[in-house]
Amino acid sequence: MEAKETTGVEEKKSLNFIEQKIENDLAEGKNGGKVQTRFPPEPNGYLHIGHAKAIAIDFGMAKRYGGTCNLRFDDTNPQKEDTEYMESIEQDIQWLGFQWDNIYYASDYFQQLWDFAVYLIKTDRAYVDEQSAEEIARQKGTTTSPGTESPYRNRPVEESLALFEQMNSGNMEPGKMVLRAKIDMAHPNMHFRDPLIYRVLNIPHIRTGNKWNAYPMYDFTHGQCDYLEGVTHSLCTLEFVEHRALYDLFVTWMKEMRGETENIEDFRPRQTEFNKLNLSYTLMSKRNLLALVQEGMVDGWDDPRMPTICGYRRRGYSPESINKFINKIGYTTYDALNEMELMESAVREDLNQRSIRVSAVLDPVKVVITNYPEGQTEQMTAVNNPENEADGTHEITFSREIWIERDDFMEVAEKKFMRLAPGKEVRLKNAYIIECTGLKKDDEGNIVEIYCTYDPESKSGMPGANRKIKGKTLHWVSCGHSIQAEVRLYDRLWKVENPRDAMAKIREEQDCDAVTAMKQIFNADSLHVLKNCYVEEYVKELPNLSYLQFQRIGYFNIDTESTPDNLIFNKTVGLKDTWKKGQ
Repeated sequence: MEAKETTGVEEKKSLNFIEQKIENDLAEGKNGGKVQTRFPPEPNGYLHIGHAKAIAIDFGMAKRYGGTCNLRFDDTNPQKEDTEYMESIEQDIQWLGFQWDNIYYASDYFQQLWDFAVYLIKTDRAYVDEQSAEEIARQKGTTTSPGTESPYRNRPVEESLALFEQMNSGNMEPGKMVLRAKIDMAHPNMHFRDPLIYRVLNIPHIRTGNKWNAYPMYDFTHGQCDYLEGVTHSLCTLEFVEHRALYDLFVTWMKEMRGETENIEDFRPRQTEFNKLNLSYTLMSKRNLLALVQEGMVDGWDDPRMPTICGYRRRGYSPESINKFINKIGYTTYDALNEMELMESAVREDLNQRSIRVSAVLDPVKVVITNYPEGQTEQMTAVNNPENEADGTHEITFSREIWIERDDFMEVAEKKFMRLAPGKEVRLKNAYIIECTGLKKDDEGNIVEIYCTYDPESKSGMPGANRKIKGKTLHWVSCGHSIQAEVRLYDRLWKVENPRDAMAKIREEQDCDAVTAMKQIFNADSLHVLKNCYVEEYVKELPNLSYLQFQRIGYFNIDTESTPDNLIFNKTVGLKDTWKKGQ
């Protein structure tokens, strides 16, 4: 291979399109050379893996360019919002390794948004419409035909002002009136066809109480909050591409109201859209995830089968592995379905570096070493993590009776079977070489004990330790020095690769609701609980959520419900990729 010439200068990593846009804005002196982003979740559910991608770019860009990233809760819909969700969002962001500079709320700006709406009414750019939602929808037109103007579109300004006040009085029935921006009912962008900017809810707000009964709509709130906060780069997912022009228009109108017409294009937030994180065999709509919880199809938002950040945390994913996966898939301007095996490969790669190696037997069968002295035990040294010497070692007890995996024994061995069988030798991890001499069965023909002898000279450090044998090295635990535990094995939650599209098709064909469609593609076999497992005693000392590798089996962690007297483990991912094989 031809050698590459080196210059002594580190090659600059290529920029993604968002980084390139920010650097261009900085070079042109936009926003005074400042970078400020925000992560604006609605507190109506727990964050999922898709939000992790948005978190990484919002906080990552601020950090990269020495800027600011704020957390702003989009709390404009008191019907669905709760402080529980706010607390969980804060916890998830910090667990992923990020920290906001400030916490804001859309409700911080309710008065300014109200004043802005009044300004639009006074300048004949907004009006109160008394039509029903169905009537307004019918008048929108289509992408190829213009809409029809509302009969209330040209009502007097004073009348709209008075009605707008009534909308917030608490005495108006929800849905009876809305405030609409007056733009262009023939505009090719449907979002410009007199969009709704305020609606009546008459619901107390978790932060503002009963002060407001009329609440601003998302398109009217988002850009104005960005602008008032000083956001320079509003990073959104691709479904907001069509909203961008309206976002810019509302910001321009607000700048006019505030008399900030000089350099109107240089000092303003700029919306940039990137692709969502779509993952095979995964459904990420908070509405559908909530339905799973409410229907009892999963055990809460942090069920390890859920694609929520807290679900991945409980299952044993590390924050580093999630960020590694996001870096692998990157940011583009087109949507794609990412394969689950790519995510699991990032998890596996990360956990290999950080997991403590321990022995666990999930389907045990007893081995009696007949020539090992009864009552004798030995302490074998086990390396905690061969990838990191600093993780040290721990001791595992060896005795006359041990558990091994039932699959590691075959009474009539196939030719290529390299594990334990009558007349065959295997090496026990960190211990001795043993040879099978016989077995015992119960009345139903099930093997209940395997009899072996051991080579006393085959222990590590002894003369026979390097003796070559054909059998593999097996993991084990001592029957009298291990702890019975529960192990939970997980499979995909959905039976189809793209559950979102499958649900939409079922609903269209059967004219059913989302839950009915969901149940038809739900994988009822996605959880297997093994009760009769054994793990070495050392695990009892480790805290919940510790990252473990069960040797020869896979990566696991200690569940949040686990106690020293009732150990529970979740399987995170296997040692090798078996995803495609399992499809």
